[in-house]
Amino acid sequence: MRRVSVLAVAAAAIAISFATGALAQSAKVRGVSKSEIVIGMHTDLSGVAASYGVNSANAMRLRIDEINEQGGIHGRKIRLIVEDNQYQVPRAVQAANKLINRDNIFLMAGALGTPMNNAVLPDQLKAGVPNLFPITAARQMHEPFHKLKFALGATYYDQIRAGIKWMVANKGKQKICTLYQDTDFGKEILEAAQDQTKAMNLPLVETATNKPADTDFTAQIAKLRAANCDLVVLGTIIRDAIVPYGTARKMGWNVDFLGQSANYDQIVAGAPGGATEGLYTMAGTVLPYRDTANPTVVAWMDRYKAKFGNDPNIGAVYGYALMDLVAIALDKAGKDPNVDRFVAALEGINGYRDIFGGPVASFGPNKHFGSNSSFLFQVQKGRFVLIEGPVSYGS
Repeated sequence: MRRVSVLAVAAAAIAISFATGALAQSAKVRGVSKSEIVIGMHTDLSGVAASYGVNSANAMRLRIDEINEQGGIHGRKIRLIVEDNQYQVPRAVQAANKLINRDNIFLMAGALGTPMNNAVLPDQLKAGVPNLFPITAARQMHEPFHKLKFALGATYYDQIRAGIKWMVANKGKQKICTLYQDTDFGKEILEAAQDQTKAMNLPLVETATNKPADTDFTAQIAKLRAANCDLVVLGTIIRDAIVPYGTARKMGWNVDFLGQSANYDQIVAGAPGGATEGLYTMAGTVLPYRDTANPTVVAWMDRYKAKFGNDPNIGAVYGYALMDLVAIALDKAGKDPNVDRFVAALEGINGYRDIFGGPVASFGPNKHFGSNSSFLFQVQKGRFVLIEGPVSYGS
């Protein structure tokens, strides 16, 4: 009987040990230790969109350094791991797999590119890794609704609908056309133009398409001009916004053009020879200029340049603002963060506004996008000048 009792006690001890280990394992949160929280980012550091990727990553690092220097979040330092996707889908998948499966990140933030995010998201969400504020304004970043998908600013679709509404109300536009890339991105702009003109009982009188690498837009501009458009909506990005606009002016056609945040880059506003002078562009945030920025933003510009050796661009604005919002949610998630607590904390943020004067962002259990409001700018003397905002097509 004595031996049986000893064996029983030993077996019970082993069972308790396994149970304790299992509980400890189940209580462990990926990407969170006693000393740090690990955040991942796949972005373009060496490809065609590196200007966005490098600057957004650097601005996230700047905000993280500020937080860590103040003691971190509830005593934990934030560690950012950045992988180069070169703006290529296969490399994005490879980078995300490393971040999720080897680095065990807690969340993904600021990932660049619509097709890259779309390719990565199924496995990322299956792994339970939140996708926060990707640097793309595509609707897929928060539609369809998913507990782990959050977007910050107005989508391309929101921006174009708001811009058309403003142009009709304030400039009397009646004959609207669109020039758009024959891509998923361009088709989103087309859909926005179709939906907004239909809502206002106006015709979409003509459309024209281009390939992203096109360099000659003579035929497209001639087609739209023949339709007597009084507003051309652009579903283009940077170079394929500059060239058709310049082509229209060279042909003597001074119709208004309206772009969206993929055109909202100083490269467009500062095109040589004033090639984009007068171009209207919608955007989901505000690009500051040093001579007109408030002291807080000027100080931020100085810190950024001192740390990275160059002036911040719009990508840096995106990166700093999104990392600030991530940090607020991490703080609200408490001393023992997990995905559920973090998501609940983010959903509880109401009335957030970044230092740059962007739109007010609010979230909720059924609302995982910060704002559908955007700003209207016009290129004047080589820079974007705010015309009105924030505006939305629903207001």
